[in-house]
Amino acid sequence: MSRARSLTTTVVGVIAVSSFLMLSACAPDPGPSPAPTGSGTPGSSPYTGPAVFVGDELDLLLLTPDEITELLPGSAEVGASSSVLEQISDGGGPTPVPAICSALFAEQSLTSVGSRNLSWKVPEDSERGTGSLTVLQFADEAHATKRMDQLVDAAGRCGTFDYNGEATFEAVIPDASENARAFAGVLTFPEIEGGRSTFSAVASVGNVIVQIWQPVVGDTAIDGEAVAELLLWRAEDARASLIDELTANPPEDEEDPASDASAPWSEWTVSTGGVGPIRLGDPIDEAVKAAAGAQALEPAFEQGPWRVVNQDGTASLLIQPEQGGTVVTAITVGNDRSLDETAQSGAALPARGDVRVGDAVAEAIAAYPGGTTVTVVSSGDDWYDVATRDGHLFRFHADRDVVDPGSLIVGITVEDATTRRDLVFD
Repeated sequence: MSRARSLTTTVVGVIAVSSFLMLSACAPDPGPSPAPTGSGTPGSSPYTGPAVFVGDELDLLLLTPDEITELLPGSAEVGASSSVLEQISDGGGPTPVPAICSALFAEQSLTSVGSRNLSWKVPEDSERGTGSLTVLQFADEAHATKRMDQLVDAAGRCGTFDYNGEATFEAVIPDASENARAFAGVLTFPEIEGGRSTFSAVASVGNVIVQIWQPVVGDTAIDGEAVAELLLWRAEDARASLIDELTANPPEDEEDPASDASAPWSEWTVSTGGVGPIRLGDPIDEAVKAAAGAQALEPAFEQGPWRVVNQDGTASLLIQPEQGGTVVTAITVGNDRSLDETAQSGAALPARGDVRVGDAVAEAIAAYPGGTTVTVVSSGDDWYDVATRDGHLFRFHADRDVVDPGSLIVGITVEDATTRRDLVFD
């Protein structure tokens, strides 16, 4: 917090205390004080578990339109909160030296499990003309903490770095608050790589990373310290609100239904623990055996999934081992790609509740609200993600853009997203 802000707070506090004392001296005896009320039901204890934001709780970390236009010169026409995320995921470009500097301009959403975002216009920027604020939900606190460690490391080490020429990142890194960290800065690439300058600010709290991005036009100056401090305090406020909510309404785990291994696939359920008798965390050989298909096909590529096909070849299950390991981390019923040519029979496959392969994606959104719609530009894949507080992810793969009313489900995946590998920059 700045010295000016601290001084103002002190003066206001003195005035408030003085006024209170004068009023107290004139007031009648109020009698016995009522018992204090706390969050939640009577007798409930404060929530002490991990600070994990899910779904619409991500909105708690957004800035208001007035805050954005006040702190970011050149910003205008801030839009409403959106749960639609576009990923580019194409890689490319030179390798910076030191390599950790790539964290500053990497696509942070690639290992996230949910998001909320705002966008606005930057009329004076002729190339992009937009800015954005993105709140990214990760599977657990550990993943967000590791990502923020990498970003803070990069902010501190990449004042000047090589990116096919000299690039710079002018960083401001304020002191961390009790539960959150933040930094801000201006990234400038060399002329051979476009010579563009962009402002970014990043904050982390719990399982969330917040990122602001806006092009810098001409000699526009953005107060990075003010932006970073606002993100810090918004993160603290959001965390406090989340803890209050989880105290009042403690999280409950989804019941994992019993399954009959001898029943047909169509009677199995896609749940947090797996698909029917195929369980997340099981050794891959046991999982393939439990699938009880007519044919089990080994992975077509290194670290790829096993494919188990039913008797008449109309349906299949994909069983994905962890990267570099032999235990199951994800199971897909049906197809896992939007562009797969052959649609599978939903009637022959396990379902997620009442939602099956072949149903409209809108049915999944209605049954499991609060998720994130994702479009991957490089691959043409589209899906709808819903993550639980314990880091399990349900993905409804679509045959086209999810926002299209005619979009259909081609596959359903359950994944233990806490096992995902972190991005490697250094």
